[in-house]
Amino acid sequence: MTVRRCIPWPDRRLRSAASPVAEITEDIQAIWADMIDTMEAMPGVGLGAPQIGVMLRLAVVDASDTRGQAIRMANPEILHASVEFREHDEASPNLPGVSARIKRPRAVTVRYMDQSGMIVRKDLVGLWATSVQHQIDHLNGRMYFDHLSKLKRSMLISKAAKLSR
Repeated sequence: MTVRRCIPWPDRRLRSAASPVAEITEDIQAIWADMIDTMEAMPGVGLGAPQIGVMLRLAVVDASDTRGQAIRMANPEILHASVEFREHDEASPNLPGVSARIKRPRAVTVRYMDQSGMIVRKDLVGLWATSVQHQIDHLNGRMYFDHLSKLKRSMLISKAAKLSR
């Protein structure tokens, strides 16, 4: 398929909620394939469709050691999150050159429509759980730095702006 360009911050689409997917079509399958190619090229462990300018509730996640294990998700939602938290350095190709340590639930139960159109419920732990939460944030018009204090967020965005000059 194709590696797509990630839209740069502060594109307004990164602050907009994506639209639900009604059914899995050939077009949706093609978008997922492009998203996986784009995620692999970064390299990253996940990608939300809004990151490439596609305003649909689509995400891919692959936190495997071997790669090639991507989970394709349409309309993902968190059903349950653990009370135990885990910290991880998060970044985004939409705001290159910077990252921040974010604390999120260590495990989640997520429900989504898979590539065959079936509704799936899956438990994810560790980096898989972190990545799916990060992608759902993108689908809701949020960025990882929204989890930071106002001061830290401002410093991070300023640093990214300096790097892009």
